[in-house]
Amino acid sequence: MRSNEFITEAIKQRLDPKCWKGKHKEGTKIKGGVRVNNCVPNESVELSLDEQFDIIEEMVEQLAEAHGVNSDAIWEDFESVDDHELLETAAWRRKEGKSKSGGLNAKGVASYRRENPGSKLQTAVTTKPSKLKPGSKAAKRRKSFCARMGGMKGPMKKPNGKPTRKALALRKWNC
Repeated sequence: MRSNEFITEAIKQRLDPKCWKGKHKEGTKIKGGVRVNNCVPNESVELSLDEQFDIIEEMVEQLAEAHGVNSDAIWEDFESVDDHELLETAAWRRKEGKSKSGGLNAKGVASYRRENPGSKLQTAVTTKPSKLKPGSKAAKRRKSFCARMGGMKGPMKKPNGKPTRKALALRKWNC
């Protein structure tokens, strides 16, 4: 989870400020080098802007400590990003990055690879199986995807009768 999403979620859920002051409940996990707290949302806590900023400041300190950098460097990075970019999520998570016929489109794959360096995610193999050379790289990818995705639990149709994203992806890959 990117740090700006982490901050937004913490404020949005109005988590108990004690969770950010080093008093972590059981179940604290490390995810991507950032401490993720399994604190229960506290509906009775109304956070003022000052309290929200204190939470953000505490989180920046934790991020800096976890990654061995100066917290001023993190603040400089935040200042260099405009508000629109800070609140924007990656295309692969939004409608713009998803194909109507199932799976991700090229824009979605590119945004995923930017967000996850070293990823080898590719677009779907849409060639019909009869046109693929048996044992080719594309044929193996298609076969592997169909085997994994075909065994996934979940419905193929939504309650309104439209196909789910799972059904669309399987159809797109000719499974």
